[in-house]
Amino acid sequence: MKRSNFNYIFFVMVSLTSGMSCKKEFFDKQPLDAISDRTFWKTESDAQLGLVGCYYINQEAFGADEFWKGNSILRLESAAGNASCFYPEINGYTDGTLNSSNGNIAANWTQAYQKIAACNNFLDHIGEVSMDETKKAIWTAEVRTIRAYEYFYMALYFGDVPLVDHVLSVDEANSISRSPRADVFAFAEKDLKESFGVLPKTRPDEENGRITKAAALAILGRIQMFEKKWSDAVTTYKTIVEDGDYIIYQGGFREQFWEANELNKEIILSTQYTSSPEHCNATMQQMFPEANGGWTTYFPYNELVKEYECTDGRTIDESPLYDPNNPYDNRDPRLEHTVFISDRTVFQGITYISRPGVGPDGINTHPTQFTGYLLHKFVDDTFTSGSRFMSGQNFTLIRYAEILLSYLEAQLESGAAIDQSFLDATINKVRGRATVNMPPVTSTDQAELRKIVRRERRVELAFEGLRWYDLIRWDIAAQELHRQFTGMKLTNNPSSYTDYPVDDEGYYLFHKKDFVAGKNELWPIPQSEITINKNLTQNPGY
Repeated sequence: MKRSNFNYIFFVMVSLTSGMSCKKEFFDKQPLDAISDRTFWKTESDAQLGLVGCYYINQEAFGADEFWKGNSILRLESAAGNASCFYPEINGYTDGTLNSSNGNIAANWTQAYQKIAACNNFLDHIGEVSMDETKKAIWTAEVRTIRAYEYFYMALYFGDVPLVDHVLSVDEANSISRSPRADVFAFAEKDLKESFGVLPKTRPDEENGRITKAAALAILGRIQMFEKKWSDAVTTYKTIVEDGDYIIYQGGFREQFWEANELNKEIILSTQYTSSPEHCNATMQQMFPEANGGWTTYFPYNELVKEYECTDGRTIDESPLYDPNNPYDNRDPRLEHTVFISDRTVFQGITYISRPGVGPDGINTHPTQFTGYLLHKFVDDTFTSGSRFMSGQNFTLIRYAEILLSYLEAQLESGAAIDQSFLDATINKVRGRATVNMPPVTSTDQAELRKIVRRERRVELAFEGLRWYDLIRWDIAAQELHRQFTGMKLTNNPSSYTDYPVDDEGYYLFHKKDFVAGKNELWPIPQSEITINKNLTQNPGY
């Protein structure tokens, strides 16, 4: 009998980390085979293994997309208009061809419900375990937060989804219906509100990657912002800020994501990886330039590049520093921290070259796939030895910069007054990072500040999994994703240039996205699930 994913009990407890300078012993638990719930839930050690299982991610490098994994987050960003992806099925999310048979979307559904099932199994049984009650309460809060994280993403992308709060029988799993998105968000909110006060504010280094109070609040804030509960979101983000446990990292914008700096106090939650084959992060192989041995997988669009201000804090449409013939000069330093630029970016001693007809990075042989730009943000300059398939670099899921920008946006949209001191305590801390050092924001006009905050979110948080979230909640997805997308600048004389198609500014015409308003705001429910469970309805248009 075929079974829905809702009752998949994930009971192969694999360790997420091992062998790093910080050992993270919590995750270093050996796999278990043939475990029975009737005999397992007895001791604290049993419960800890169950907890580890709730953090489990499918480490398959090139499949099994899920909302907790680095390369999956990058694929979501590609679909949301920040970049193109080498894999055509990802570009298919928003090019008008998306259907219910898309395997990557089905994988996100499957992996989310497997993690939810593991959380439900833990919560169904933790009461049976004899152990310290305070520790039991903290572990329970961790698991409820993980479950809420998964439901946040499921409701964001699929809308109405089955809401499961306990382990289901086969018959229940094969007949469950979808719950309204509002009910799913309300359920997640309840989990988070009842959990954050139980969770520790900080973790010792060896527990890096485990849920904290701020992580639960950050997820809660995302839900409240999506639902336009602005005053509630202000309170949520204010709590994180006033707790004072996190700061903007001053050691470098890109450097904050590198393995050597993974314990910095800007990162609130991250997916844990090690250099072992079972627990590694293969995205380093995907992100490295081809000339440096990588695969050049994610290619930013020029539409993202244009969002970066000039160094005077003005947009390229307003600044006298902007030279259309030299468009990458005098720009926000985060542009080149985020994007490799052909003939300009030097990485590990090699100049990145990727323009039509020239260079090792593929645009000359696959011009329909490459924009000429390449994702630079997470690429570690110091990674010079070992397999790029087996990087131990964690992937950041939540960091303090998001908290500050969300705090400002929530305050702005709530209608509360904003003065210079509030700007200096939020957005200007982000812009004032030592290696960014952009001019402070001074406008308190609501309409103008809204534009500034939205632009700042895009450039600061690019490729961190929030672009789709922002597009949908701002109701601009159809506007931003139904358009011609471009790549690098190829000529300053577009009227006489004939080598490759360019727009009237000389930028490479790449491809169009044909986002369908009223349809593509939601993903289709996987056909494989509807085939098993006839009570699952399909989203409109699919």
